Amino acid sequence: MQGKKTLSTLSEEELMLLQDYSWESTIQNFMNHMQVYNAGIKEIKTKLEILDEEFRTRYDYNPIHHIESRLKSPKSILGKIRAKGLSMTYESIRENITDIAGVRVICNYIDDIYRVADLLIGQDDVQLVRVRDYIKTPKPSGYRSLHLIVKIPIFLAESTELVAVEIQIRTIAMDFWASLEHKLKYKTGNIVSEELRERLKLCADSISSIDQEMQSIHTTLQQQQ
Repeated sequence: MQGKKTLSTLSEEELMLLQDYSWESTIQNFMNHMQVYNAGIKEIKTKLEILDEEFRTRYDYNPIHHIESRLKSPKSILGKIRAKGLSMTYESIRENITDIAGVRVICNYIDDIYRVADLLIGQDDVQLVRVRDYIKTPKPSGYRSLHLIVKIPIFLAESTELVAVEIQIRTIAMDFWASLEHKLKYKTGNIVSEELRERLKLCADSISSIDQEMQSIHTTLQQQQ
């Protein structure tokens, strides 16, 4: 009969498997708290839907085309923890990973993006943590979008928890480019030649010009009414 294995007698492969199991176990424990993040998504979506409905009622206009949402998978959370070298605790995950809950808001025009963002973060229970404006300062790839990290209170049966939610706000045109660019990179395993990267960026710039022209036309028509 073989002797009982201890940490000192485990092979490197076994140690890695044990480490992975431990991390997965921690993630699974964290998943028990995911309903709080799901509640955060619901809160933000409700706020946005109320704002959009108010605009429709008062101005006969909807600034929001549609809203999407997602929760990061345990595998994705685990990858981010490893990449950042974070400790495997719920508190560490909660404080350092701010995009577990995500909401994407697709607007009709560029001005709508900033209008919706200002109205949302102006609400008393919405705490703005960070803003990254990739519209005014696009990524080198040509990607454009307004990114917000906010925290909102979630009222539970016995406590109140502040939950971080990442909000991406972009136009239909920006979303069109970002979605196709993501699919193209996914098909090639994120390996894209410099020539194709440049072509994708030119497409992004062209779409941005169209976005601005559509905004100008929309503004002119509003002024004529």
